[in-house]
Amino acid sequence: MYDHGKRVSGPLFAAFCLARQGDQTGYAARLGLTVPKAIGGSVVRNRIKRRMREAFRLHRAELNPQWDIVINPRRTALAAPFTDLERALRKVIDQCNGR
Repeated sequence: MYDHGKRVSGPLFAAFCLARQGDQTGYAARLGLTVPKAIGGSVVRNRIKRRMREAFRLHRAELNPQWDIVINPRRTALAAPFTDLERALRKVIDQCNGR
């Protein structure tokens, strides 16, 4: 995925987008999260994952269904307001969709 997709970097996270091949009927866009232990303990990592999943859930309909996105949050995402996470994710969605 990392070699063949699009990479979008920002201050809050790095994102990788890859279009799935083949029959896409019945599928929705998917999100993957990779949060390294260097970010913090399990409570901190799970909190980031919950926030990123919620931002993705709110904007999933804007993303073409063939896309898989993997997000690798940075330490700055810990203290970022939720609106900043949403804005950064919308930027990723726009770039994946080719806008």
